[in-house]
Amino acid sequence: MSPRAPRPDTPADRPLRSDAERNRERILAAARTVYARDGLDASMASVAREAGVGIATLLRRFPAKADLVTAVFADRMDAYFEAVTTALDNPDPWDGFTGYIEAACAMQAADYGFADVLTTTFPTAKALERRRNEAYEAMVELINRAKVTGRLREDFDPSDLLLIHMANAGVVNATGDAAPDAWRRIVALLIQSCEASARGPPSPLTRARRPLQGHAPRQPGGPHRAGAGGERLTTAGRARGAVPSAARAGAGRAGTSGGAPSPWRGASDPPS
Repeated sequence: MSPRAPRPDTPADRPLRSDAERNRERILAAARTVYARDGLDASMASVAREAGVGIATLLRRFPAKADLVTAVFADRMDAYFEAVTTALDNPDPWDGFTGYIEAACAMQAADYGFADVLTTTFPTAKALERRRNEAYEAMVELINRAKVTGRLREDFDPSDLLLIHMANAGVVNATGDAAPDAWRRIVALLIQSCEASARGPPSPLTRARRPLQGHAPRQPGGPHRAGAGGERLTTAGRARGAVPSAARAGAGRAGTSGGAPSPWRGASDPPS
C-alpha cells in the first residue's frame, strides 16, 4: 500500500476548485475594502456581506479573523518591512529614519485596517508576526545609526516608534475624510521632536519608567480587540487592553458614532 499523502494543515492551504477560488478572491477583496474603511473592528459578517457570500462560506475559508487579517495584510506587512530596509540603505541615517516614519505613517493614513495592524499583534499568525519582528530588528539598527550621527535624540527608544504609530492612527481615525492630510502635520511635529536639537530639559515623563518595555506584549487582548483575534500593543507594557487613544476614546472617527464629535466636523456636516 502506498503511503497516504500528507493532509494540508489548514483550509487555506488546500487546493481550491475554481468556484471556491473565486469566492476566496471575492472575500479577500471585500475584506480589503471593509478593513481599509472601518478598521479591524469590522465584523466577519460585514466582510461576508461586502463579498456577497454567506458567513458559512467565509468561515470555511477563514475559520478565525486572524486568518483573514493575515491573508489581507501580508503584502502590506512586506511593504512595511521594505520601507525599513530602504531606510537602512540610505547613506544618511537621519534622512533614512525620517523617511521611514513618513512612509510608515502614509501607509496608516491610506488604510484604517493597516493602522490597526501596526498596533495589534496576532500570536497565531506566525508569518505576519515573523515579518513584523524582522521589521522591528531592522528599525533598531536604523535608530542606532541615526543616533551615531548626532541628529536623533539620545533618549529615543524603539518603543517610541509605537507611540508615533498610535498618535498617527489617532489623528487619521479622528479626522477621516474631513481633513485627510492632517496626519502629515502631526508626523512633521513628531519628527521635529525626535531631533536632538529639539531636546530641552528632561521632563518628569522622560525621567519616569518608560511606558513600553520591549517590543510586543503577548498577553490576551482587552475588550477593544477581543473580536479581532489579535492583541493590542499598549503603553502599559504587558498589561491587558487596547489603546483607545484619540482613535477610540473621546475623538472618534469622523463620520462614526461611539466617541465625542470630531473637532474636524463642521456644524453643517450631515449626520452620519
